[in-house]
Amino acid sequence: MALAQGAGPSRGGELRVAVLAEPPVLDPTASTSQEIARMLYDNVLQGLVKLNEKGEIVPALAERWQGSPSSLTWTFYLRKGVRFHDGSPFTAEDVVFKFNRARDPRSGHTHPEYYQDIQRVEAKDPYTVVFHLRQPNQDFLFNLARPDSVIGPKGRVEEQKTQPIGTGPFRFVAWERGVGVRLERFLGYYEAGLPYLDRVYFRFLPDPNAQLAALRAGDIHVIGLGVSPETALVLQRDPNFKVVTGFTTTEITAGMNNGRPPFNDVRVRRAIQHAVDKKALVEGVMLGFGTPIGSHRSPGESCYVDLSGFYPYDPTRARALLQEAGYGPGNPLRFTFTLAAPYPYERRLGEAIAAQLAQIGVQARLEVVEWATWLSRVFRGADYQMTIIGHSEPNDIGIYANPNYYFRYASPRFRELYARYLRTPDPQRACETMKEMQRVLAQDAVNLWVMNAPYLAAMRKEVMGWWSNQPTPSLNVTRVYLAR
Repeated sequence: MALAQGAGPSRGGELRVAVLAEPPVLDPTASTSQEIARMLYDNVLQGLVKLNEKGEIVPALAERWQGSPSSLTWTFYLRKGVRFHDGSPFTAEDVVFKFNRARDPRSGHTHPEYYQDIQRVEAKDPYTVVFHLRQPNQDFLFNLARPDSVIGPKGRVEEQKTQPIGTGPFRFVAWERGVGVRLERFLGYYEAGLPYLDRVYFRFLPDPNAQLAALRAGDIHVIGLGVSPETALVLQRDPNFKVVTGFTTTEITAGMNNGRPPFNDVRVRRAIQHAVDKKALVEGVMLGFGTPIGSHRSPGESCYVDLSGFYPYDPTRARALLQEAGYGPGNPLRFTFTLAAPYPYERRLGEAIAAQLAQIGVQARLEVVEWATWLSRVFRGADYQMTIIGHSEPNDIGIYANPNYYFRYASPRFRELYARYLRTPDPQRACETMKEMQRVLAQDAVNLWVMNAPYLAAMRKEVMGWWSNQPTPSLNVTRVYLAR
């Protein structure tokens, strides 16, 4: 539940929020960097539907919708009188343009696979859009709630990367490269009385110590995410500040490149699983914040299976598996472990994992790279052996059906299960398939899923209305205000 107190929200003022990293662009349809969504999803850019703080799909630019009994036709009824930040009207033509681009794998749009079942999109009239699907898709509505599905003005593609125009409560003002992003209230927003703030400034501060110093000095109001457990405990005891804790859909994942040595050998991947004590990591590194997991799904998501004990901590078994794979005292397993500089949880956990692996003779050489390097080399090029990152996008288990994804996991069995899940119209049967997908990933030891990350944000006591959960990456400031 959002933290809202007092008789009523006060209006005006500027909110300053620290974020960890600068994204490569400002359009979530052009890059999968979650930093874009954290700043802009629902604040500036909106889709037909959206996820609220509880993770429920609720109206956004569509005020209502209905699916046919066959689930092959979906009709969306748009809000009337909505305008983009440049003053142009939002109509069904903008929706048609957006989803024709989204489903074209040559367009450069992120995740065209989310939209591949859309056969045709038609504007029935200026405020009614009909989607015709080739086959049922269990995730169709959820995919429309993703940051990838935000809608800009028809025909505006390249400009959105640096000058995004949307329909949200705030309009984009400036991207100060290397410094931050500025937003201001959109006076023409369709929800009366919102937003409360005049301006929002998202400031790029990758150094946790600099974040804390800025918060204490009053230079910023909020550390939006990535607050260290130590900092959270300290600020909880200070009456001038408050700490928000809640759930996320972030699976902190030590990704192993299944397509190259040494992790193309399942025995090595399973040895890594047995060599890592996840409970010790949560207690020692995260001071108890976080939940061990054993596959790519978070406890707060539907159809979750607890597989955290699938590979119990067992150094003896880990050594035996390594020996089967040809590694031992005379030929130790060596690899490079690539860490992304901006993310403190992942860096600290990576260092601790390397220390645990050293106890069974595995030599993990730590390499810290800047975020842009990680995106280009690891994520896009799969040029790595092991890495660690938080996969924050909700309901993203389908990435394992893509053999070209940076894990380079190629499993016909998993792809068959994922297709069955999508095509099953019965939610209960689809849920059982989702559970089986999680078990297959665990059996194949594709990655080391360390933990479901907690949401930890810290802020000055006057900040009200901040989301306490992160069902999707979104530092949503629509209803945030500064108490007077």
